[in-house]
Amino acid sequence: MKIQQKKIVILSLLSILFLRYEGMAQGKKLALEEIRSQALEHNKKLKKAQKEVEAAKAALLSARAGGKPTLDGSVMGIYLSGPLNTLLPELQASAVLSATQVIYAGAKVQNSQKLAASAVELQIAQQSLTEDEVLLKAESAYWNLVSIKEKSVLAQKYLDLLGTLHKSLKNSFDAGLIYKNDLLKVEVKRNEAELNLTRAQDGLTMAKLNLAQIAGLTELSFDVQDTVVVQYGLVAQADRSLMENRPEIVMLNKAVEIQSLQTKILQGDQKPTVALNAYGVSAFGKHINVKNQSNTMPVAVGVLSVNVPLLDWGQRKQKVKEQRFKADAQRLELEETRDLVGLEIQNAWFQLSQAAKRISLSEKSLLQTEENLRLNQDRLDAGTVLGEDVLEAQVLWQQAYSDLIDAKAEYKVNEAKYKKAVGDY
Repeated sequence: MKIQQKKIVILSLLSILFLRYEGMAQGKKLALEEIRSQALEHNKKLKKAQKEVEAAKAALLSARAGGKPTLDGSVMGIYLSGPLNTLLPELQASAVLSATQVIYAGAKVQNSQKLAASAVELQIAQQSLTEDEVLLKAESAYWNLVSIKEKSVLAQKYLDLLGTLHKSLKNSFDAGLIYKNDLLKVEVKRNEAELNLTRAQDGLTMAKLNLAQIAGLTELSFDVQDTVVVQYGLVAQADRSLMENRPEIVMLNKAVEIQSLQTKILQGDQKPTVALNAYGVSAFGKHINVKNQSNTMPVAVGVLSVNVPLLDWGQRKQKVKEQRFKADAQRLELEETRDLVGLEIQNAWFQLSQAAKRISLSEKSLLQTEENLRLNQDRLDAGTVLGEDVLEAQVLWQQAYSDLIDAKAEYKVNEAKYKKAVGDY
């Protein structure tokens, strides 16, 4: 009982909040594209993904700089006490400028640059995946709100129909033409319809709050289109090759590339490294130059170094083998993901096709229930049917209308899911 009371209090507060902004809502309608844009701008996961892309780009620039010569400089001042100052100047200074260029390193520099470039593309694909997820969530919430809003309108229309029928039967009852139980049946249905209208309004408030949270809207002073407009038709089955556009597949392809490049980098550790170093040194001190006793001594040094790995007890070899196994595992994951994505595309196509068929059938049912309601209303006016027959016809019409709203909203959501599945979102 306490839980039920809490639910009533919460819904009442939300209804008050909704009514507070309802008068303002009519002046600000948001289209789907605006909601999508707002959601992308607001989402924190997407902002994080953007930072990851920027970090990967910075790493790429760092890797590219790794293949270029490096230049370093240093200065030093020295004071010598006896007995060293009898051999060297008591006060002296030196400046050193060194340049280093790696000539060969087993292609590690080039492969590191390729790895960093692949990492950037992987992070961009991750960002694209995050965008797709945010957009699908926003679009689903949008069509849910539109659907609930239209059902609220339907609930009011149904209540108005019951009110009209109740008035007609009340006149017949007052004239002694029908029994009171005929009137009571309509009153029971009207009470039920009023309850459903309240529920629809509460659901509308919740749906609006949900969409506002996703899109980062700080107020409820917004509105959406009144009806779900759908141009539907049977969709041709998607080509499985489209799955290569999926961010998940792009990410795994890049992950395979990165693992392969990492293997090549480790293989480079088994090869010689050749580097060229050049040093320029200028020393200053009293009679520091041993050749001519001058106070300056410039020196230039060139060094060509070759570092050859000889023996590490198989450590480098085993690291390469380990990395190859990791690369093979990554390829297997890619193949498995392709199979799963293929199934997802097939299921999304099936769901979209079923939604299109459901709309077609629901439209036919609505037309039939509208005609049935019209005929029963005419016969009631002519006195050939009872109010119970009209009441049943109204229920059928209301249910058919509600089913059509659900079918259209379901189609729009499934359409978004299908586009995301084939990488065309």
